[in-house]
Amino acid sequence: MENTILQQSQDQHQEAEIIPENFSETISDSVFKRFFLEVSSLIFFTLRFFKEVFKPPYEFNELMKQSYLIGYKSLPLTGITAFIVGLVLTIESRPTLANFGAESWLPAMVAISIVREMGPAITALIFAGKVGSGIGAELASMNVTEQIDAMQVSGTNPFKYLVVTRVLSATLMLPLLVIFADVIGLFGSLVGVNLRGSVSTHLFFSQVFQSLVFKDLFPAVIKTFFFGFAIGVIGCYKGYNSNKGTEGVGKAANSAVVFASLMVFLIDMIAVQITSLFQN
Repeated sequence: MENTILQQSQDQHQEAEIIPENFSETISDSVFKRFFLEVSSLIFFTLRFFKEVFKPPYEFNELMKQSYLIGYKSLPLTGITAFIVGLVLTIESRPTLANFGAESWLPAMVAISIVREMGPAITALIFAGKVGSGIGAELASMNVTEQIDAMQVSGTNPFKYLVVTRVLSATLMLPLLVIFADVIGLFGSLVGVNLRGSVSTHLFFSQVFQSLVFKDLFPAVIKTFFFGFAIGVIGCYKGYNSNKGTEGVGKAANSAVVFASLMVFLIDMIAVQITSLFQN
């Protein structure tokens, strides 16, 4: 018994000696290598999209179908989220403004917060979670069941039919959803203001529109096109290039949400820096 335990300890010691000293460096190198390979593949995928989007034939019917599924089907979730955000933001901001005797600034402050940042960012994250994961899972399941290969064999361009239409739909529908979310969020703020006071709808929106200017609305809408494009491209990329097997469907949906959400934050950070430069 003692000989057996001694032999096992010696074997474990030998296995420990086999592990190279630069094992952690090897892991970090492989991680960086996979990261740069993933980024380069995504860039080539995006360049292929720009190549295919201008080439006929144009899948107009599929574009309308995807716009309906991506845009219209997302209205209830977007509206509920925007209303809650406007309501909560108003309720949480009131005590701070009351300490400075500036409760009259509440509608203007909430309006600027929603239009500039809260509306576009939160709507884009909801969009990434719902649409990005849906596109990734749908294309991954088609890849697993070899439907994409069947489209190639039949002479149809699957990239143009599946990817281009979904990316364009996401790019065009997200700005409309953001505008819708901004309006619903302002109505939620109106409800929050009237929970502890009495402000008419006319007075509330008069203060809102007096505080908003064109430079508040224009950059916020422009960056939503980039949000939608990034979410559509990443969702299609993850689904179109997913691994074979049912496990690849879950991984494609999960990674699409993670990377799309991360890209929304990165684009938002860049957009804020550019906007601040022009405003100064």
